[in-house]
Amino acid sequence: MGNITGFRHTSFAQEVIFASGALAELREAAERFGWRRLMLCTSHSVRANGQVDELQSILGESLIMVFDHVQPHVQDGQVNLALAVAAENNVDVVMGMGGGSPIGMAKAIGFQLHLPIIAIPTTYAGSEMTPVYGITHTDENPPRKVTVNDPKIAPTLVIYDPQLTLDLPPELTASTGINALAHCIEALYSKTRNPLSTAAATDGVQHIHNALLACYQDGKNLDARTELLLGAHLAGLSLSSVSMGLHHGLCHVLGGSANIPHGIANGIILPHAIRFNAEATAPQLFPAAEAMNIPENGINSIGVIEALALRIHELIRQMSLPQRLRDVGVNESDIPRLAQIAFQNRTVQNNLKPITDVMQLEQLLRDAW
Repeated sequence: MGNITGFRHTSFAQEVIFASGALAELREAAERFGWRRLMLCTSHSVRANGQVDELQSILGESLIMVFDHVQPHVQDGQVNLALAVAAENNVDVVMGMGGGSPIGMAKAIGFQLHLPIIAIPTTYAGSEMTPVYGITHTDENPPRKVTVNDPKIAPTLVIYDPQLTLDLPPELTASTGINALAHCIEALYSKTRNPLSTAAATDGVQHIHNALLACYQDGKNLDARTELLLGAHLAGLSLSSVSMGLHHGLCHVLGGSANIPHGIANGIILPHAIRFNAEATAPQLFPAAEAMNIPENGINSIGVIEALALRIHELIRQMSLPQRLRDVGVNESDIPRLAQIAFQNRTVQNNLKPITDVMQLEQLLRDAW
């Protein structure tokens, strides 16, 4: 099902360290790579829970700069400020620690200054594995998120330490976990899918399905946190070598133009995107349905995909995430404008099912509203 008859695959010079307590290995890794002047990009919340202090105790004097007020959606003004700070301090590597925004900031700085990048995720957003970052241009009205894609953007070193996720609040656990699940779903039906992306995505769905609700219900469950972080790694890996489509394009538009957090946008849009694409993507999504224990016997292909969308919808409901655009500040009158922005978005237009009329997107957004 969903056979691949030809493909291209790009891989990256990337080291991944995955273990409980792996953060302690960072100093040895930095010395091995010859990195002596490290800059950290992170957020107030990571600073507040003591993880920056832990990192400073590990790295000592080699951590020469901490930019700890990264805002959501990687805003252009902050990127320019951080670029100047990095250049002034003559850093030789840029670290991102936290969710998608701090890691995205590190990727933007590293890429523009031709520096290696270290990613230390504390959520399940998946940015650490991908050769992409997005910058929100705040001087435009409405603000617009523009993505940059280049193999050199992929972090050189990724450290996964499940202990860093134990304090992740339930809502962020839920929203970034759904984001990881969406990576797997879109990787499975991507126009540029390949055997590695399909295998990683299928395995990722299974781990995320096994562990996400347990992590939401008990954040201190280290076994569940470890399995969910493994699922998020596989999700990011699955997305790292394929192109995105409708779902991620719409979520970028909703983030950049309606200021909806990326994980929240994922939770609202994912079931609707699955239904929209069902006729074109059913064979590719059968492995996801199987990984989530949805039977195929006696159900037509569209029925299986509808059951998959319902299962994901129910999981999102169980975790009390918003499920309608109206619940996150989008007015019904905003829908035509958002649909028009999305129609011009190249990621949206890269969808496996062709999008030829802006009204297709307007209807999807109305369904999600």
